[in-house]
Amino acid sequence: MYRKQFALIGCPLGHSMSPFLHERLFSFSGTDASYELMEFPREELPRAVERLRAYDGFNITIPYKEAVIPLLDGIDEKARFFGSVNTVKNENGKLYGHTTDGDGFLFALAAAGVTEPGDVLLLGSGGASRAMGGTALLAGASSVTIAARNPARAEPLAADLRAIAEAKGLSCRVAVETFEALEADRASRYTLLVNGTPVGMHPHTEGCPVSADVVERCGAVFDAVYNPDETVLLRTAKRLGKTAVHGIGMLCGQAAKAQELWGLPACGREALLALSADAVAEMNRRFKGESK
Repeated sequence: MYRKQFALIGCPLGHSMSPFLHERLFSFSGTDASYELMEFPREELPRAVERLRAYDGFNITIPYKEAVIPLLDGIDEKARFFGSVNTVKNENGKLYGHTTDGDGFLFALAAAGVTEPGDVLLLGSGGASRAMGGTALLAGASSVTIAARNPARAEPLAADLRAIAEAKGLSCRVAVETFEALEADRASRYTLLVNGTPVGMHPHTEGCPVSADVVERCGAVFDAVYNPDETVLLRTAKRLGKTAVHGIGMLCGQAAKAQELWGLPACGREALLALSADAVAEMNRRFKGESK
């Protein structure tokens, strides 16, 4: 019987939760498959992608989500807009790129009871922010305000969001402002704060991208950082009575969607929620005692 082969490429991968998630998903669906980590320097990426043509599919994480695109045979519309690929499907030796980050984002929000993005405050303008900002816009956001250390670097994302809103006939105001202006503005209110920066990520867990004053002006808070499972940002949100949405749900949701793209059976909502809880327990067990 043929055993399917999948992998994750990126660098570094020492803290990756992907093997745990995908192996559990294989178990749920009764799929006989392997999932391995492939860590290598950037100059080896072209050679690695050629080797992966022998696999059924693979995932990509930082820093190769953009660099892999020219090496593929094609990418879908969503991946083209977001400018990144995190899932590749092998179709008869041809490699086609997709992004499932947005699917994971929506799953995490829905699981926490957040069904309408409304007015979105998006922290950061990198790849994660691009995926989540674009997803929020397509899900009907009324506005997207991008907070960035360097506004000039955020303008390309803002321009792309405005372009897709116009192309799709969506009414969504897109703006860019500095973190300093965000902290000084006590009047603006947001439905959802989305952290797309790495601030607060293991091992620098003491960081928080914004003050409690900013969190107070938001109805719900989503943190794409999943390690630790409860960041300073999320603890602040809980303390202030806000809906706090953990990043591990996004990780589980995007993994499940990736397996669907590979042609494997879909995972039900309840099983995914249970997987999210198990992933938090596994992560805490694995990284317990590591220095900050």
